[in-house]
Amino acid sequence: MQRLKDNIALVTGGSRGIGAAIAKRLGEEGAHVAINFPFEGQKDEAEQLAKDIQGEYGVQAIAVQADVSQKAQVDQMFADIERALGNVSILVNNAGIAPFESFLNLSEELWDKTFDTNVKSVFLTSQRAAKAMIDGRRGKIVNIASTASLVVTSPVIPHYIASKAAVHQLTKALAIELGKYQINVNAVGPSTTETDMCTDYLADDRIYQQEVEANPMKRLGTTKQIADAVVFLASEEAMQVNGHLLMVDGGLTVKAAQPEDHLDH
Repeated sequence: MQRLKDNIALVTGGSRGIGAAIAKRLGEEGAHVAINFPFEGQKDEAEQLAKDIQGEYGVQAIAVQADVSQKAQVDQMFADIERALGNVSILVNNAGIAPFESFLNLSEELWDKTFDTNVKSVFLTSQRAAKAMIDGRRGKIVNIASTASLVVTSPVIPHYIASKAAVHQLTKALAIELGKYQINVNAVGPSTTETDMCTDYLADDRIYQQEVEANPMKRLGTTKQIADAVVFLASEEAMQVNGHLLMVDGGLTVKAAQPEDHLDH
């Protein structure tokens, strides 16, 4: 079933991990996909992913480079997508970073970089996409938030936690402002997932087991589960879902992980 047939989707930070899984599922559901990557070092994998999606699902897919925290690059990226595919009707704001650093050692530069990547990018891409969506009176914006949007998941990422809380609130604010134009704005909140962002962290067997034991489902989530949630929110089935944070966390935020579990890592 191709629930998203002929939509034009943009996935920021889409060349690997959760973003790549989302791009594949959108293509599987019939959307044409633009895969954003931030720097030259990710170009080959972004282009290969685009080829794989085209070959497997028979849709159009392109790789587009841009630092999504920079307005000029965002504007150029959208112009390139519109020229190649058409106006973006599904925007997935997935680009994000989570560098570990305790509050007392946190630099202004790292704070700014985290907020630029995790929050400013959502502002810039959503504003640019919304203008075309308003003209067409339809559109879906899905922001990748986090369990950290709701609870303190670790004491060594206060900048990340603050940024994801901001994404949650921005999601709700945009849902109210853009809803009258038939644009749905929602978010997905994953818990710890095995991606390259968490490779070093989960390489410690003790930490891995603590993450598993802390989760009510006694397992970590998968990138496909997150992608499935994005597809639902981007589909016609979620037309009356707006301003919602859909947690894909096995019930972790109902229980709330204990930050002390991470103190010595």
